[in-house]
Amino acid sequence: MHFFFTLMEKNKKENRESHPPKHARAVRKIRTGCICGHEDDSIDGVTKQMALSILNPISSNIDVYRASSEETGPIRRAEAWFVKLICTVFVRNNSLDRFISYFSKHLTPSIVMDVITRLHNPNLGFKFVEFSRERLNLSHSYWTYNMLLRSLCQSGFHSSAKLVYDWMRCDGQLPDNLLLGFLVSSYALAGRFDISKMLLYDVQRNNVRMKSAFYSDLFNFFIKQNKVGDAVVLIRELMRLHYYPETYTINILIRGLCRAGEINEAFKLLDDFMSIGCSPDIFTYNILIHGLCRIHEVDRARSLLKEVGLKSECAPDVISYSTIISGYCRLSKMEDGILLFDELIMSGIKPSTYTFNALIDGFGKAGDLGSVVAYYGKMLIHGCRPDVATFTSIIDAYFRVGQVSHALEMWHEMNRRNICLSLYTFSVLVSGLCKNSRLHEARDILRLLKQSNIVPQPFVYNPVIDGYCKSGNVDEANKIVAEMEEKKCKPDKLTYTILIIGHCMKGRMHEAIGIFDKMLRVGCAPDEITINNLTSCLMKAGMSSEADRIKEALIRKPTSGTKFVLNKSTNVNMPIAAY
Repeated sequence: MHFFFTLMEKNKKENRESHPPKHARAVRKIRTGCICGHEDDSIDGVTKQMALSILNPISSNIDVYRASSEETGPIRRAEAWFVKLICTVFVRNNSLDRFISYFSKHLTPSIVMDVITRLHNPNLGFKFVEFSRERLNLSHSYWTYNMLLRSLCQSGFHSSAKLVYDWMRCDGQLPDNLLLGFLVSSYALAGRFDISKMLLYDVQRNNVRMKSAFYSDLFNFFIKQNKVGDAVVLIRELMRLHYYPETYTINILIRGLCRAGEINEAFKLLDDFMSIGCSPDIFTYNILIHGLCRIHEVDRARSLLKEVGLKSECAPDVISYSTIISGYCRLSKMEDGILLFDELIMSGIKPSTYTFNALIDGFGKAGDLGSVVAYYGKMLIHGCRPDVATFTSIIDAYFRVGQVSHALEMWHEMNRRNICLSLYTFSVLVSGLCKNSRLHEARDILRLLKQSNIVPQPFVYNPVIDGYCKSGNVDEANKIVAEMEEKKCKPDKLTYTILIIGHCMKGRMHEAIGIFDKMLRVGCAPDEITINNLTSCLMKAGMSSEADRIKEALIRKPTSGTKFVLNKSTNVNMPIAAY
């Protein structure tokens, strides 16, 4: 023992590049003695055991021989060998009791950090730090804790990381904002919101300065995980600890509450923010206005707009007005929408494409084609460029009043402007052509959809499938379903219902039963229309046993109770925001 560490101390004084490592000769000596079966009296039992153990292969997932210069900077050769010996002893021995006395004299915090680095295993690193604390009463450096905490969290050992954090705080080490930010986010990602909250309380109690973006990202994550309630509780607790949120952070929380339908809670939270001197901006009010319109409280949104207009710190913008105009149009309150549009113009605010899209869509659904055309003209006068939503709404408006040729002209105009069709444009074209008995042209539109890169939905196909089934051409309907499935579009409950009834009307009962069985296999619970039509047709065809089987299947697997009306698929009434 004495010989080996005298050698280590001597090597520490030598230049690493200029002198050969003398301890290498010592190790060769140890190795020779081991091979020949002789013992070297100059090495005591502990050191000899450590030296011999390094000659044996160790687990492949722990590279204790890795050069130190790439990871922790230059380590002097003798100290590096000591670190390697410690790693090997720690990995290969079940009990370290025989080494405790020696470790207590020679183990230092810097060597512990080197050992953890070379173990390349956060769980082993945790165990070594635990051993050095409990058995050797050794305190560790900030960087040791930093490295171990990060590696444990990245490997998913969050419970162990919590213990390491507690040790760090017991040793008087205060994490900086970067480490705390990492830990809070890591625990939040792991669903351990309780630990995230505890860490944030530490931030506030110890006056650790965190960047505002950190809080914004954290609360954004809470909301994406449907934990908006936890986020609100947390920010209120932080405010109690004298945390003053930035306006951007406020907006994230209010948006989360509005999306969750908690509009009244959003207003309460805004009052709490303002009571501690935080100032909302126009984006804050626009979020609230949008939230009110989502739950159809458009008049209340308009009152808020007036209130904002009286404030000196912020003024309503085009988004404020357009959101409420859209809300009125969705409720078919076109007069209120027009009045607000006129107010927008009088305020000197330039309307946007979205403003006109809301009005055009509203008038189109109300069947007021004249106003659709008029506001389309105003849109061009104000220099607003029509987009896919504009043309989709105008095409839908023409189809609703039976002006198919004008609808198709707008479609061609859309193509001339190189405006790509959206899924809902395809839906409007298909639905409009089917309603106006232009089934073959609707079939051609589906072929265009097949050639596009758009991921389709069943509601686009259903009107054409319904049309062919009603006309008795169930074979063509089956081909369309096959095309749907080629495009990775699964038939929905309405698709199956249409097909079953269509096959029953043609007397193709076995095929109808096959479609019904497939419907059950994919998890679509049939509705009363499907059940009544199928069982009635089976009874008429003398297939009472099959009718009884279907009834028994339904007893085992109850229907959802949802009823479908087949002609609903031809009444596309998509919200303008969906485009």
